[in-house]
Amino acid sequence: MENKNLEYVTFGGGCFWCVESCFNLLKGVESVISGYAGGHKENPTYEEVCTGETGHAEVVQIAYNPEVISYDQLMDVFFFLHDPTQLNRQGNDIGTQYRSVIFYKDEAEKKRAEDALKKSESSGKWTGKYVTEITPLPEFYPAEQYHQGYYNVNPTQPYCSAVVGPKIVKFKKHYGEMGMLNGE
Repeated sequence: MENKNLEYVTFGGGCFWCVESCFNLLKGVESVISGYAGGHKENPTYEEVCTGETGHAEVVQIAYNPEVISYDQLMDVFFFLHDPTQLNRQGNDIGTQYRSVIFYKDEAEKKRAEDALKKSESSGKWTGKYVTEITPLPEFYPAEQYHQGYYNVNPTQPYCSAVVGPKIVKFKKHYGEMGMLNGE
């Protein structure tokens, strides 16, 4: 039976392979689509986004069931998965396409994003000034098909082995202990 009550959230926190692979493990997350948002070019390609000239960020758009997982829980995961104090980068991934950004669809969601950011800042998890942008979602463009579920198909690819895999292990340990993962 299809759930017609799904909600959507779109944000970027570095490489979308990392973010997508973790969010797909959460109870209540129905789908995660890697893509691009926040730029000025229609239907950008990965190669174009990588130049930094389109203004887009690598993002994920998450469809979730709010009866199972809340927006606030998704925001907690978002701030766990990346360092929101790094401007236009995450680790060795450097460029505006890797910026920390939360896109909102209306003023109510903007307020929820601002509250989530303040909560994370006050938690002390990350030291330094947060640089996460909170901005309206003008358009979301799904990334090319080969990016969807990339880690699941390419776990031994060098970037996946060195960056994505360890992030998933850390994520599973933390959120598995909280009982938020599928199969827990």
